[in-house]
Amino acid sequence: MDSLTQIILGAAVGEVVAGKKMGNRAPFWGAIAGTIPDLDVFMRFFYHPIDAALVHRGFSHSLVFAILFSPIFAWLVYRLYQRKNEYSLWVKLFFWGIVTHPILDMFTNYGTSFLWPFDLRITFNTVFVIDPLYTIPFGLLLLIALFFKRDHRWRQRLNQIGLIYSSAYLLWGVIIKLFILSHSHQYFKGAGIQGENTMVTPMPLTSFYWMMLTEDQDHYYVGYKSLFYDFHRQDIDTFPKNHHILDELKWKGKNYTSTLKHISNGYYSMESKGNQAYFYDLRFGSLGLITDKKEEKPIMGYEFSIHKGIVYKTSVFRSKNGFKNINFEAYYHKIFNP
Repeated sequence: MDSLTQIILGAAVGEVVAGKKMGNRAPFWGAIAGTIPDLDVFMRFFYHPIDAALVHRGFSHSLVFAILFSPIFAWLVYRLYQRKNEYSLWVKLFFWGIVTHPILDMFTNYGTSFLWPFDLRITFNTVFVIDPLYTIPFGLLLLIALFFKRDHRWRQRLNQIGLIYSSAYLLWGVIIKLFILSHSHQYFKGAGIQGENTMVTPMPLTSFYWMMLTEDQDHYYVGYKSLFYDFHRQDIDTFPKNHHILDELKWKGKNYTSTLKHISNGYYSMESKGNQAYFYDLRFGSLGLITDKKEEKPIMGYEFSIHKGIVYKTSVFRSKNGFKNINFEAYYHKIFNP
């Protein structure tokens, strides 16, 4: 999830663990603990762009990291406050602040390596990385709670309501995803598409609008389902696989073909233009509906520069005009109006 959401979750957890004894220090240090796992983003500058995708949400988002480093961070803060409050309480605060971060990230489509060192990225794919309906009510309840004194019952009650709300919202996402997934074959079949290996993921900023991705031998098909009206066949986007382009790439140094397939879970499309090749990770969808069809490229991917048939440079793909062309009004109508 985004940094603000992780700060709110960490602060709420810190308040539960130690709010009565520490007052506002508990949510403050809980918020810091909740951001620690994402410090791995600074490591990407030391890695190849493709390797960096595996480093992020890797070791720092694991249970092992929380167990090993919580006592260290706790000891530093314990000494900072000259041994005020028990050391064990600081350990609990940092452990729960850190470990709830990757647990929340499991619900996004990027997932986490929570069981590191096992090569398994856990993802439920049921909430978008930025979802105001999750973050804003949760944050407001926490903010109001912090205006009460540490031992006031409404401080505890409001914070607990916020945590219950956030948990219920995540459960809501799981239920909705399973419902749409169970009907996805029917939606595509009605459009004349016999797909397989269907994936369902929430669209940006909402749990009311979902993307369905399915495939046949040569193409991927992306459909969209709102909770407020029937499936619209005309909204289906089609992407050619062109997987042979990736298989034919030759690399200078390490071969990243299998890594790219692993990162995307096999949901990728390729494109070749002159001395450039493009790898699109279709799990993150395209810009079509959120730009009202002004930009239809997939959101995430990599760009390869090729010389004499060999990849000599890899860059993260970003659409030049995609985010400038975002049309929130058109996107709003796609979500709520048939």
